[in-house]
Amino acid sequence: MAAFKSGAQYDSDLGIAWVRVDCVQPPTLLDEMDEDLARSRVVNTWKECSDIAADLGCYVTWEFEPGFAFNKPSDVVRIFEEVGKDNFGLEFDTCHAEMVAKGARHPGTPEILEGGCLEMAQNVRGMVNHIHLIDSDGTLHGDETSSHPPFGDGYLNFDEIIPELNKNTLSHDWWTIDLCFWEDAWAVTERCKKSIDELNAAHG
Repeated sequence: MAAFKSGAQYDSDLGIAWVRVDCVQPPTLLDEMDEDLARSRVVNTWKECSDIAADLGCYVTWEFEPGFAFNKPSDVVRIFEEVGKDNFGLEFDTCHAEMVAKGARHPGTPEILEGGCLEMAQNVRGMVNHIHLIDSDGTLHGDETSSHPPFGDGYLNFDEIIPELNKNTLSHDWWTIDLCFWEDAWAVTERCKKSIDELNAAHG
């Protein structure tokens, strides 16, 4: 909490309106402790974080992904609803959403959404307050978290995904290209920027 308070104050001082959070621990954590206890700790912590951020004029955005606990589609919806704060929402990373929808690193029985990223976007419509765009080739980076291949190196249909994501109401008018872990990301950034420009022209 001390680290969160410090980060939120830093954001506020710089005029940055949001603070990103995640579950920190890998999904294997749920093999070691009671799932309900773990969830209650996450929910109660993020309620407090949201109140701190609200006092500073910031919102909180949870980047769900296969590399951290509570990575099943139903987990994402349930935790969002249980936190229940107006300034708390989801950071929707298209690559992470695809892998979460396909059951990557789900503890126990995988929870599969056949429609992948698009279906995940439909399931969390109205819950999203920040967006990362990047392609997916259906693989993990180091068997840990989603690979983030440049646009065109994966198979996501952004002409379907973007109109769905546009149904969310965001407090800002920009989205982020995420090339996390991609080797020599700078070499493909120009191509990704051109892809984003084309999507923006087509879909706004």
